[in-house]
Amino acid sequence: MRILYLLDLVGVAVFAISGTLAAGRAGLDLLGVLVIAAVTAIGGGTLRDLLLDRHPIFWVRDPRYLYVIGTTALLTVACARWGSLPYHDVLLVADALGLALFALTGAELAEEAEHPAVIVVLTGTMTGVAGGVVRDVLTAQVPLILRGDIYASAAIVGIALYLMLHRLGVPRAFAFAAGFLTVAGLRLASVTWGLQLPTFELRG
Repeated sequence: MRILYLLDLVGVAVFAISGTLAAGRAGLDLLGVLVIAAVTAIGGGTLRDLLLDRHPIFWVRDPRYLYVIGTTALLTVACARWGSLPYHDVLLVADALGLALFALTGAELAEEAEHPAVIVVLTGTMTGVAGGVVRDVLTAQVPLILRGDIYASAAIVGIALYLMLHRLGVPRAFAFAAGFLTVAGLRLASVTWGLQLPTFELRG
């Protein structure tokens, strides 16, 4: 299997965990859990494939993605119900890792299609954040990318670093790793130390 495929499966599993935990915090039934897990896990990749005109959509072509989502969601529910899950910490870490994986794999696909750098950055960012946006909307939360959180901006910085390193001759694997660590590191640092982007607020 190609490393990109393995990373996609890992990213789907990680985002499915994030979606499952968010559904649990919203008090959804089991069907709702599976729906939120699925849209979180494959929403960004679906948008990516539509924008890049990649048909059939990746999870239609390979149903193993759906199997991974279902299995991961059910295991997460079981662990949460009969084990001791630190919900808040697990959700944040899972989301940061999923964001990094999806953003970088999405960027790689756009780069392989020979799109300009700005399209690579936008495509990768949308791959990483779209599923989380749908998750937050469906669970009645203001999406993270609209609340001043360092989220989409972390993806943009990490993808830009990946592109810069790769085009300077750094092997793709090392450039990918640097971009991944940057996205995940920025996101986790923002959560740990409460870092926020400047916000615009009108009073009166």
